Amino acid sequence: MWWLISLKHKANKKVYFSKIGTLFTKDKGTSYGSFEYKQCYSTYKGHYPTTKFQKVTLSLYSALQALNNPEKGDMVAALGELTGEFALRKLRDQMKADPDGQLILQERPIIDEKTVDFDRLKDSPAGTFGRAYFEFMEGHGFSPDSRAPVRFVDDEELAYVILRYRQVHDFWHVLTGLPPSILGELALKWVELIQTGLPVCALSAVFGPLRLSQGDRILLQQKYLPWAIRTAQKSKPLMNVYYERYFNAQLDVFRKELALVQAPKHI
Repeated sequence: MWWLISLKHKANKKVYFSKIGTLFTKDKGTSYGSFEYKQCYSTYKGHYPTTKFQKVTLSLYSALQALNNPEKGDMVAALGELTGEFALRKLRDQMKADPDGQLILQERPIIDEKTVDFDRLKDSPAGTFGRAYFEFMEGHGFSPDSRAPVRFVDDEELAYVILRYRQVHDFWHVLTGLPPSILGELALKWVELIQTGLPVCALSAVFGPLRLSQGDRILLQQKYLPWAIRTAQKSKPLMNVYYERYFNAQLDVFRKELALVQAPKHI
């Protein structure tokens, strides 16, 4: 049975109806579904406000879908937003207490095809952070535009925090040297869990190893988990780094500045 959730958008006065996992609009009407409707207004572009009951329902559904198929990025993204408020508040406070983090919150840089000059990064000197980032994205066929927009975080500032977390993920791959394989993603997820405290990271870290071969599980436990714990605890808070300003920096020097040690080379 599908739960149908109605959401009201303040900007254009349209009512949003959401079948879990699918969002669509209808011009008329104020409620839909089998439970009482409560008016909720959006606080930023793309925001779908939800009641506490709706958050719980969507969280359970998205968790089940993400566990069943971790490749469903929209479900993983929704789960992160719906369960991450406490962790996001701590991250926001951590950023406000740091000069660079505070600047990021003030300027709110966006990482996408419009703001990152990949042609310039392509011509950057070898060994620079910008060149390494270009090669990582180009080599794997990635685009920063592929990151899901934020929909379910109600606080507008916290919505930016989780968007920033998503958009700097590929920078962390470059800095740690971890590839976007299952094993590489799980190793990085442990770093993210310790640094951010986001529940969605815990879900991936705990259940993700079930997708690994026995040999890779041993590698994760013996090599990458100890590395991830040390790295997350000793390195600078990675959400407080204005990465875009370090594109011309030598990658090795940048890592030292962050007190970040590359991952073991077994992956």
